[in-house]
Parts: sequence; structure tokens; C-alpha cells
Amino acid sequence: MKTKTNGRGKDELRAEYDLASLKGGVRGKHYRAYQKGTNLVLLAPDVAKAFPDEQSVNEALRVLLRASKSVTAR
Repeated sequence: MKTKTNGRGKDELRAEYDLASLKGGVRGKHYRAYQKGTNLVLLAPDVAKAFPDEQSVNEALRVLLRASKSVTAR
């Protein structure tokens, strides 16, 4: 159970973290990229083994799209 102190959560930062190296974060650093959007898809491990890179995944999906369009066009 977390204890509250002055309205803030308990400090749970591990002792091995160097607080000096955590300084200097930039607010909104990735804001513009986030606004453009992303389409990240996580593959199941067995599927990921079949595709060594993103190009092979994209090509397989394009083949599937072409096949499905030819079936529905009839």
C-alpha cells in the first residue's frame, strides 16, 4: 500500500539511480511526431519469427490485400 505525504506519493525511486543524470528532460520533445500519428503493431512471437524485417511484413500484407481485392471484385 502506498503512503501519502503532503499529497504526493511515496518516493519509490531506486537507490542505484543517479538523480543528476535524470535532469534535463525536455517537455514536449516528441509532441510533433506524436501529432503526426503512429501505426505501431506488435506481432506475436511466432509471427515475428517468420518476418525478419518490416519490409517482409509489409510485402506479405500487400499480397494479402491484393488477393482479397481480387476475390471481392468478382
